[in-house]
Amino acid sequence: MKKLIMLFILTTLAACVTVTEEPPIVINGAAGYNERVMLPPGSTVTIAIIDLDTPGVIIAQKNFNVARAPIPFKFILPSKSIDKSINYGVVALIKNQGQLLFQTYDRYQIINNGSYTVEILMKMVKK
Repeated sequence: MKKLIMLFILTTLAACVTVTEEPPIVINGAAGYNERVMLPPGSTVTIAIIDLDTPGVIIAQKNFNVARAPIPFKFILPSKSIDKSINYGVVALIKNQGQLLFQTYDRYQIINNGSYTVEILMKMVKK
């Protein structure tokens, strides 16, 4: 009888505990530029989520070959990795053979301002 009561109590307690994992944070966007130029073959784009208030802090980054713009991108971040006190933003740049061709100059805020989709405008680097 004691075993039956203990089994009932344990089963009841186990049913009360439900662990739900928070869904990840998904950032979608596109990076482009207004200039009407063809990118040289072998160009690469770097897109990063950064802390806008702390120079050099990269939260997530992607690098890949690119042939034309706009360049779609997507980041999936664990909810636990997001800090409400951080001012998150997205930056991008395009290089070819180590030479910087385009980059962002403006602030593109995301996440803590309620925005999870962003369009980034890069500008040609002046030589």
